[in-house]
This record gives sequence, structure tokens and C-alpha cells, in this order.
Amino acid sequence: MPKRRYSPREMLAVLVGFDTVSRSSNLALIDWVESYLADYGVACRRSYDDTGAKANLLATLGPSIEGGIVLSGHSDVVPVDGQGWASDPFTMTEREGRLYGRGTADMKGFLATALALVPDFLARPLARPIHIALSYDEEVGCIGVHRLIDDLTRNLPRPALVVVGEPTSMRVVNAHKGVAGFVTRIHGRSAHSSQPHRGGNAIVAAARLIAELHGMAEEKKAAPQPGSGFVPPYTTFGIGVIQGGSALNIVAEHCQFQWEFRSLPGDDAETILARFESFARDTVLPDLRAHAPEAEIVTETLAAVPPLAPEEEGLAETLLKRLTGSNRAEVVSYGTEGGVFQHAGLSTVICGPGSIDQAHQADEYLELEQLELCADLLGRLADWARCAEAA
Repeated sequence: MPKRRYSPREMLAVLVGFDTVSRSSNLALIDWVESYLADYGVACRRSYDDTGAKANLLATLGPSIEGGIVLSGHSDVVPVDGQGWASDPFTMTEREGRLYGRGTADMKGFLATALALVPDFLARPLARPIHIALSYDEEVGCIGVHRLIDDLTRNLPRPALVVVGEPTSMRVVNAHKGVAGFVTRIHGRSAHSSQPHRGGNAIVAAARLIAELHGMAEEKKAAPQPGSGFVPPYTTFGIGVIQGGSALNIVAEHCQFQWEFRSLPGDDAETILARFESFARDTVLPDLRAHAPEAEIVTETLAAVPPLAPEEEGLAETLLKRLTGSNRAEVVSYGTEGGVFQHAGLSTVICGPGSIDQAHQADEYLELEQLELCADLLGRLADWARCAEAA
């Protein structure tokens, strides 16, 4: 019985049809992809999260030797709650040359193209392997890719380069900012608001900490790096959520807030966090404990995504620029799994179909032309893997 072949567009419609919002399991999509690849005799490996409800998938085409290419993308998508979609976000819809659906741009378009081209990859044949990597929980802090990379580096021959197919409009990207996200929880002491000296106001402590973060942000803004290519050209800070207090006339016993910074390559994330924690420990906490000896300030890391830095004469950038005909690489301010791959010692670039401008929005879409450009590039990468030539 002939194996079912899919065009990139048809494959994208299949992948969009799986609701893989990060809060849910992605196993239905992983099962389908693994079954599809099994029809072509492609070996797959899985690595699971602690609950077993989510999995990475790592597929290898071609010989089991070093020097291959990893085509990497995340299977999860952001929620659609509260967004006004013109059509079902989990049913791909074409309108005027655009493919609408959650994940079309970010980033199932790249995965769909790679999977649709599997028969063409296998027909070459390959002198170097092509690894197709699908991860879980990228959208909530690049969580799953750590286990995928551990599995890859421990159990498979080391690849030569990684292409992460985040939406770059098929431009080669060699750098992005790091992302570090936290929740800071303050425990004080409640009291009647007419007797504030008998309590420890957690909201006031949070306000002082947030003001310190604002001051750190202003320092970075005052010392930009215009040559970095980033917009804005400095490390940025953000406060996303704050919760605290119970009533107007009660000194707030508890408060917590979520915050982040997005650091330029070379701007040390540990130094930034250490400064914040030092201020909390040495300045804010003593004042809080003056009236609430049991007071605590605890900061927990929610996400830690290293930046992607340009690699001098790196194979990934050199090869992708040659295959795309570009003489320059660009940078982006959003974070990706690319920084995690590079941190593991793998030459990495970002290049994929679609625009980040459409990501995470209602009526997210991907231009059909972008799928065609992606298929062309992946075909060129497969030709390089077939010939095993130097970059």
C-alpha cells in the first residue's frame, strides 16, 4: 500500500488540528508524527516530562554518524482564550494566500515542512543524518528542550549544526536575547490598617523591590549598545503580574509579583539576579522584619533561557547564509530554544517561515509563500547532507 505523502500545507493542517496549548498534553500530536515517520522506517526516540503527559520526539533520517543537521521546533502553542478569532483556531483556514490557525507561524509551519519533506530527504540518500526534533513546553520557558538535548547528546552521534525554525521570515538569525523569568513572594504580618506599626506590609515591600527593578532597567536604558542590532539595544525588564492584600483596612500579609528581564548576549543574568536578591535581603527584608520578625522574601526562577550569541565562523551561520544567498545575519529580541542548543555546544541559528508579528495573536497566520521558501531551504540543506561537503 503506498505511503501517504503530504504537501507542507497539508501537513500544517494536520498539526494545527492538534490542540497543543502548553497547559495540555501534546501526546496526541507526538503519537501521530511518530506513526507517520514509522511508515517511512524512520527511527524515533521520546523523552518525557515528569508527569508522562508530555514528550519530546527526536527522529533520525540517514546514517547514524556524527556531523548531521538538527531541524528543531516546539510542538506547543500559546492559548487562544479571550482572543477574537474569525475562524476556529484549531482548524487551518486559507484566506487570500494566508493560512490561519494557532501555531501556523509559531511554529508548526517549520515542523510541517520538515515532516512533509521526509520522503524527499530519504530519497537522496543522505551521507549525513537529518534529525527532526519536536519539543514540549517551549512557550512556558523552554522547558522540554533540555531533556531533548540531553537525550540527543547522550544517545546519538553528535550533530554538526542546529536550525531552530522560529518565525524569522526565512532570514538567518544568529543572536537573540536571553530570557529570565521569576516570581518573588513576600510574607509579612497582617494588622489593622490603623496600626501599621504592628504589621509588616508585604505590598509596600513589593513596591520597593519593583522600584529597584525599575532603577536597574533605567540604568540599562541609559547605556545602550547601538551596534548590537537589537531593538531596543539594551537589556529590558518587565513586571507582568502582581497579587497581594486582602482588604483596604488590613496591612497586607502577603504579596507576590512575576517579573523578567531579557538580556543582551554578554550581559550576565546571574549578576542581575544577584543584585536584586542582595537589595531584597540587605535593604528591604530588615525593614520588614523590624515589625514582623517572621517575614520572608523568596524569589523562584520560572524560566531561564540563555541568549544566542553570534558564532565567529560558526558552521550553522556560514552554511545557512550560503544556502539562502544572504551576506548578513540578523538578531531578534525574543528568546528561543536556540540559546539552549548553543549553550550545549552545538552551532545554532534561527531560521523559519512566518513573522513574529503574527505570533500569539488572534487570527495568527502564515503566508503560503513562506512555506515554499522554507521547503526550498530545507531541500538545499538535505542536498548538503547528501554530499557531505564542507560548508
